[in-house]
Amino acid sequence: MTTFLIYGSYGYTGKLITKLAVERGHRPILAGRDAKKLAAQNADLGLPAFEIDLSESENLDSLLNDVGVVLHCAGPFGYTYKAMTEACLRTGTHYLDIGGGIPELEAVAALDTEAKSAKIMMMPAAGFDVVPSDCLLKYLQEKLPAATHLELAIRGVGGGVSRGTARSGIENIDRQGSIRRDGKLTQVPPAWKVKDVDFGRGPVTVTSVGWGDVATAFHSTGVPNIEAYMVFPAIMRNFMRASRYLGWLLYNRPAKNFIKALIGLLPPGPSAEQNEKGFSLMIGEARNEKGEKVRAKLRTPEAYNFTAQTSIAIVERILAGDLKTGFQTPSMAYDSDFVMSFDGVTREDL
Repeated sequence: MTTFLIYGSYGYTGKLITKLAVERGHRPILAGRDAKKLAAQNADLGLPAFEIDLSESENLDSLLNDVGVVLHCAGPFGYTYKAMTEACLRTGTHYLDIGGGIPELEAVAALDTEAKSAKIMMMPAAGFDVVPSDCLLKYLQEKLPAATHLELAIRGVGGGVSRGTARSGIENIDRQGSIRRDGKLTQVPPAWKVKDVDFGRGPVTVTSVGWGDVATAFHSTGVPNIEAYMVFPAIMRNFMRASRYLGWLLYNRPAKNFIKALIGLLPPGPSAEQNEKGFSLMIGEARNEKGEKVRAKLRTPEAYNFTAQTSIAIVERILAGDLKTGFQTPSMAYDSDFVMSFDGVTREDL
């Protein structure tokens, strides 16, 4: 089938993805549970559009029977991935999403055998989480095949955060301290480690965070120890530390709902200018038991902009028959140089 479905198309990132898809000549099917938002988005597009809740399994199956690929954009993914993945397995529809939560990534990875039986590919985190970082870490592991440790540091420059990302972050606030240790996912306190990393213009403070690669890079590389870090403002770093002791105030449902309601007062996401001019930097490091190291830096377009590019590119590959069945990470399906096929991406060995 040459048709694909964008579920949650009217969210901030969903709109960017839909816009790019149309610019590239596609006519995707749009879907979501909010009829008004769906109609407003589609007023000038004239695409096939369907109001449908993920709980409507029969209607969802009927819709998926007519598409080749689902690009799932409706978060928080911890609440939405299960119904959509189950529908894709029932209908033999390839599954992509743009989430990055570690529990969801591991849950989809556990569907590998079922996905192979259904002859479909399931690739969660087909956006900025985790396409560039997954390809970077796989590249480093290929340069140092005996690597036992991987580290990733991420810095966004000139961009911003969407409401959806912020709400997902609040929903997962109690899961933010995750690393991979001896092959097992291990919980550590928020802001477990703080260190300095030079992204090219002097040392910058980065803070440990449960980024998606803690899950996916293990599947891509087999390296048993993985840590991820990100640049945060000092106030955010202090908040993360405080949450170790005040977490009970933040982790309960009423508190999460209140914070998410406040997030609704913020702008939908980065401006068009930020999308255009912003960029992201990543430093990856692999090392082995002998202490040997390899390091590299990756630069990509702004994260939301890049999510649209990578997810649509993967949809196009699947529709063209370029896929591997079962659970896949970006580098497992398309190798470590996949990220280098996009404009504005550079990689430098350090």
